[in-house]
Amino acid sequence: MKYDKEEQSILDAYEKGKIKVKSPSKKEMHNVKTIAETTFRKNRRITIRLYDHDYQGIQKTAMEKGIPYQTLISGMIHQYIEGDLAEKKTS
Repeated sequence: MKYDKEEQSILDAYEKGKIKVKSPSKKEMHNVKTIAETTFRKNRRITIRLYDHDYQGIQKTAMEKGIPYQTLISGMIHQYIEGDLAEKKTS
C-alpha cells in the first residue's frame, strides 16, 4: 500500500513508539456500533420502472460483480447522491 507524506509520518511515529494507541471504552464501542447500524440500515422500499435493455444491462453487470442487481442499483444511487458518480458530459 502506498501512503502520502502525512500517512507515512504517522505510521513511522507509531512504529517508533512515539504514538500510543488506546483501546476504545465499552461506551465508545457501543456508540460506534449504533452509528454504523443506523448508517447501513436500508429502511425505504421503492418501485421503479426501467427500460428492458437497462434492466438487462444491470442484471448482467451485477452477475459479473457477483452481487444482487438490487444491491448494484442501490450502490449506484448512493454513489451518485454522494457525488462519487459523475454524469457523462456530452459535447
